[in-house]
Amino acid sequence: MEGGEKEIKNFVKVWLSVALCLCYCYGIGKMVPKGSKRLVFVLPIVAFFLYLPLFLSSVHLLGITAFFIAWLANFKLLLFAFGFGPLCSDPSISLPLFTAVGCLPIKIQHSPPQNGHKKQTPSQKNPENGKKQGPLNYAIKALLLAGFVKAYDYSDLMHPKMVLLLYAFHIYFMLELILALSATMARTVLGLELEPQFNEPFLSTSLQDFWGKRWNLMVTSILRPTVYKPTLDFFTRVACRKWAPLPAVFATFVVSGLMHELQFFYLGLRRVKPNWEITWFFVLHGLCLMAEIALKKAVTGKFRLPSLISRPLTVVFMMFTGCWLFLPHFSRYEVDVRAFEEYAALGAYMKNVSQSIVSIL
Repeated sequence: MEGGEKEIKNFVKVWLSVALCLCYCYGIGKMVPKGSKRLVFVLPIVAFFLYLPLFLSSVHLLGITAFFIAWLANFKLLLFAFGFGPLCSDPSISLPLFTAVGCLPIKIQHSPPQNGHKKQTPSQKNPENGKKQGPLNYAIKALLLAGFVKAYDYSDLMHPKMVLLLYAFHIYFMLELILALSATMARTVLGLELEPQFNEPFLSTSLQDFWGKRWNLMVTSILRPTVYKPTLDFFTRVACRKWAPLPAVFATFVVSGLMHELQFFYLGLRRVKPNWEITWFFVLHGLCLMAEIALKKAVTGKFRLPSLISRPLTVVFMMFTGCWLFLPHFSRYEVDVRAFEEYAALGAYMKNVSQSIVSIL
């Protein structure tokens, strides 16, 4: 476990660095006006956040860190430089809350004024995000995840496409549980609630429903103000308002694809040069979503597929394109092998700890 202890120390150092950098940004926000001047002071932190994940090698610790700081935190800081986004939602935001919001999927909402004062609270539930899931829901998903991990023992007997489907369910349930754990830690340590990030994506009735309301909502919430809205405003000025959402959607998916390429680059210990299939996955979905939106605009109120048909079509399309362009990269970057090694190491460590406790008792 010597290597594991070193990795944990690096993980702690990285996140302490993140906290210190966000404290610096908090001070910049008080002293430097928004706009290009503040951007000059923020850009070195953005570059540093892109560099920090390279200090880690564990699939799970690296994946969480790269996603939270190289993507989410950096996009929030770019918005912050120009006076937008969650870090600028309240000029009286406290330093601890600024730091937490800067690197965690927390949004600040304001309760109604009480005695002339506003109270800032992190949102706990958003109607667009669906219901807050209970412990039983997560317990079931933890059992399912354990079952999928165990199924890999028999992967030699499975068709390669079946293994890719296992990856798909594995990723979904793992993300759900990691975010639930993050929410528990934020609640325990900071007294904050993290928003639910998934809303039963397998019930999606369209690509628009899947990407906009059900899958990884923290990404949706950060891409909307940083990419979608500026692109929408630009094309609204140069073209008609009715069709401006189409290029805005496409631009959003292109940026998402590039950011996913970056995440996989971090995960690959050998820093494998990308072949851009992940970006093509998001480009394909961007084009298909553009076609779906255009079709809906053309036949508004005239025709709508029943959910019994649209749900299976959406799920099958997601699975097919994912197995074709996205999921194979978990093997290409050896993410799956390293993840199983970490599971095995953690299992052996827990077994040794339990045996030590039993021997003491």
